[in-house]
Amino acid sequence: MNNSGAALRHHKKPIISPLRYPGGKASLYPRLRAIVRANNLTSGTYVEPYAGGAGAALGLLVTGQVRRVVINDLDPAIYAFWKAVVDDPMAMADRIKKVNLTVSEWSKQKEAYLSAPREDYLTLGFATFFLNRTNRSGVLNAGPIGGVDQTGKYKIDARFNRETLIERMRLISLHSKRITVLNSDGMSVIKRYSKRDDTLVYADPPYFEKAGSLYLNSFDDTRHASLARCLNEVSDSLWVLTYDNVPRVTELYEARRREVFSLNYSAHRVTKADEIMVFSDSLTVA
Repeated sequence: MNNSGAALRHHKKPIISPLRYPGGKASLYPRLRAIVRANNLTSGTYVEPYAGGAGAALGLLVTGQVRRVVINDLDPAIYAFWKAVVDDPMAMADRIKKVNLTVSEWSKQKEAYLSAPREDYLTLGFATFFLNRTNRSGVLNAGPIGGVDQTGKYKIDARFNRETLIERMRLISLHSKRITVLNSDGMSVIKRYSKRDDTLVYADPPYFEKAGSLYLNSFDDTRHASLARCLNEVSDSLWVLTYDNVPRVTELYEARRREVFSLNYSAHRVTKADEIMVFSDSLTVA
C-alpha cells in the first residue's frame, strides 16, 4: 500500500457547495479530477452515493470535468436541500437574502427542520441549510454558533455570508439540468450505476470513528461490511472509496489497492487526520 499524501496535488479547488461538512471532500477535487481524466470520463457521469455536502461533485461539474453528476443522500433533510437547490435555486437564494440571522429565527428553522413535511422540499431544505450554516461545525444536531445566549467568540452569522452563498446558488442553477438528486440507500445507487462504462462512483460513507456524533445516518459494523461486499462484488467497475484510516478498512478491502492520505478535519477544531482511499481493480489510478 502506498503512502502518498503528496499525490493530492495542490491545484486550486473550487468551493461550490453551499453546505458545511466536517471532513468534507471538496479538497479531493484535484485528485478526483486527475482520476476522471486518466479514465477518460470527462464526457461521463460522476456519482456520490453518500453525497452530504457534494463538494467534489459540484466542483467537477462546474469546472467541466464531467458532464453529469448524481447526488444521493438517504437523509430526507439533506435530500430536501439538494432537491430544492436543483429545482428552485432562485427561491433558495431569495430566502438566503431575506432571512434574519438571529437565535429566534434559528429556533423557527429548527422547528421546521424537525416537523416540515418531507415533500415540502423548500421549507425542509432551507431549514436544513440554515442550521448547517449557523450550527457549530455545521452539525445539524448541534447548537448555534456563539450559543443560545450569543456570548461565544463567534456569533450565529459567522458562517452565513449572504453574497457568497447566493453566488453559489447561481452557479448551481447554471448547471442544474445536469444534476440528478436521489434519496436512496447508497448501496442501491452503487449497484445501479457501477456497471456503466462512462461512470465513476465515489463512495464516502459515514466513517468508523466519531460517526455517531457527526452523521444522522451512521453505520454499524454490519453496514460497513455490507458496503464492502457490495463494492468488492463490482471490483471490475470504476469506483473510489474513502474512509478514516482504521484497521477494519484493510480487513474489508484486503484485495483492493489502498492509499493513505492526510485531510484537514474541521469539527470543533481544525486537525489533520490520516484517511484511506481504496480503488477498484479496473480504475486507472492517477
